[in-house]
Amino acid sequence: MAYQGVILDVDGTLVLSNDAHAHAWVEAFAEFGYEVKFEQVRPLIGMGGDQIIPKFAPGLSDEEGKGKKIADKRKELIINFGTNLTPANGARQLILQMQDKGLRLIIASSATSQELSVLLKAAQVDDLLSQDEATTSSDAEASKPDPGIVEAALNKLNMQPSEVVMLGDTPYDIKSANKAGVGVIAFRCGGFDDSQLKDALAIYNDPADLLTHYDNSPLATKAMTRT
Repeated sequence: MAYQGVILDVDGTLVLSNDAHAHAWVEAFAEFGYEVKFEQVRPLIGMGGDQIIPKFAPGLSDEEGKGKKIADKRKELIINFGTNLTPANGARQLILQMQDKGLRLIIASSATSQELSVLLKAAQVDDLLSQDEATTSSDAEASKPDPGIVEAALNKLNMQPSEVVMLGDTPYDIKSANKAGVGVIAFRCGGFDDSQLKDALAIYNDPADLLTHYDNSPLATKAMTRT
C-alpha cells in the first residue's frame, strides 16, 4: 500500500536554519549570563527549548522564570534572522510534486506558530503549506525526540502510522517518528552525517536529491526496507 500522507519537518529540511538556531541559542544564553558555545548546542538542534535549556541551565524551564526569558530571546532572534535564511535546495519543487501525487502534507515542528510563519516564508513554501495543517510546540507536551508532535500530526491527518512517512534532517526527527511508528526519509542538508541518520528509511542530500530519485524512493514505493 502506498503512503497517503507525509509529515514535514521544517528547520533543516525545507529551510537551512539549523546554524541560525544554534547561533540564536548562544546569544540568548549569553544575554542571561550563560556561556554556551556554538559547537555545544549545534548537535542538539532539532530539539525544542524544553530539551535544550535544562542541558545548559539545570533547573530552568522554558515555561517560566529565567528559562522562559532565554527561550523568548531565542525566538525573537530567529524571527529576526528569518529574512536571511535560504530554502533547502528543491524544497518548493518537492512540495509541489508531492501535492501533485495527491499526498496529504502536514507540518510537525518544534517551532512556535509565529516562528513557523517566518520559516515557511523563508523556505518559499508559505503559499503551499497551511499552518492550519501543522502541529507546533503548542500541540505536544514535549519536543522531539519525544513522539508527541508526530502523534499529534497523525491525529490531525486521521491516518495510521503505516500510511505516513516523515521527511526530516536530524536524529531527533527519526527518534520521534519511530517512537510513533512512522518511518523517516532523511536529508543531509541539516548538517547531520549518515551515521547519525542511520535509522532512516533512506538518506538524500536535500529535497532536490529526493526529487531526482523520486520514482525509486520510499515515497513512490514501500518495497524499500530499513537498513
